[in-house]
Amino acid sequence: MSALSAVSRLGVVLTALAALVAFTTGTAAQATPETPHTAVLDGTRLQQTKLRLDRGDRELRAAVRALRARADNWLDQGPWTVVDKPRPAPGGDVHDYLSQAPYWWPTTPPTADNPWGCPYVQRDGERNPEVDSGTDRQDVEKTFDSVYDLSLAWYYTGERRYARKAGQVLRTWFLAPATRMNPNLDHAQFIPCRFDGRAIGIVDFSQSFTSVLDALALLDTGAPGWTRSDRAGMAKWNRDFLGWLRTSDFGKEEAAATNNHGTFYDMQLAALAYATGDRELARRTVLGVRSTRIAAQIAADGSQPQELTRTRSWHYSTFALVAHTRLAAIGRHVGVDLWAYQGPAGQSLFRAVDYLLPAATGAAAWPHPELGFLRYAATDVVHAAADAGDARARRAVRSLEAPPGGDLWALRPAAEQLDSLAG
Repeated sequence: MSALSAVSRLGVVLTALAALVAFTTGTAAQATPETPHTAVLDGTRLQQTKLRLDRGDRELRAAVRALRARADNWLDQGPWTVVDKPRPAPGGDVHDYLSQAPYWWPTTPPTADNPWGCPYVQRDGERNPEVDSGTDRQDVEKTFDSVYDLSLAWYYTGERRYARKAGQVLRTWFLAPATRMNPNLDHAQFIPCRFDGRAIGIVDFSQSFTSVLDALALLDTGAPGWTRSDRAGMAKWNRDFLGWLRTSDFGKEEAAATNNHGTFYDMQLAALAYATGDRELARRTVLGVRSTRIAAQIAADGSQPQELTRTRSWHYSTFALVAHTRLAAIGRHVGVDLWAYQGPAGQSLFRAVDYLLPAATGAAAWPHPELGFLRYAATDVVHAAADAGDARARRAVRSLEAPPGGDLWALRPAAEQLDSLAG
């Protein structure tokens, strides 16, 4: 046997051995990762971050450890389904999503004749604990959060267990005939004895469903166990849900909202349009945000007057900017630079973020009503402004407070609602 043949056979053996090691450890072979077609996250940036990790970048190790800890926590939880709630939505279909208005409270003790304790009254900013039992609200949050963490963990580590768990969660909530959710929000944020559902309940999805769209894009790059049938099923669910958002009375009402609800609606609509291939609708939606959301909702000094009237003004100021900055991220995909826009009085996303900086960095107290100030709620939106070129935000980054579980911006550079208060 020639020396060349021996070398060739040795190469085959080593390649097979490497494949065996990858299979037995559950870790994918280190190859150039595919660029995910994400709707909010920058897929090219994710790919570059993955390459840095594969080459042993030490600066990213702490973030990866934090991400893995979050993903590991989900492995023995779920999957969740809308059919598990104690009673169906008012329409009677257990496959319809149901949630309860968070700030509405009963006025009398429940009785046999009045099991809900009606009538209900509103107490803004005070969350009624009963909304977390008997409806789908907590389960949908766990579904969305777990899928995002698990898909990111798979993409960056290549460990199959993360992808397989994400697939199980997605199939149970959205696809399996026995457990799937109908693609509507007809009964979101209902108020007992008052409304069977409300348009503002759309925020239950709009505040975090775009993370699911990005998780799907990550899995679509070749996740083990995520099949062509799964991809087709989720694509159809997303198209049907987009159709409901655009044509239903609730969808039209939420689109007309002038506060953070309208901004989050636009964010969800633009992301769904982009993810389902309607690039023109995505672009048109983001373009409209300049006058209807930025100029209309942000004052010349950067404050958000509608959010400052709330009892949780810090939460809602940061919360609204999550939608604004994620819309700016979607705009990047369709050629619209929301960060560069200035309204007639100088309103801009940069000014809105800069307005938060004294409180976000701990340099000054937040001067408006807030029932439970959490400094780290602003961390992601400051990161977003810094990345977009805001010099003040860049200087502030080193003084930000990391959220519980660590700062994951380096791995998923798109703002999230970091405090736990439901919108």
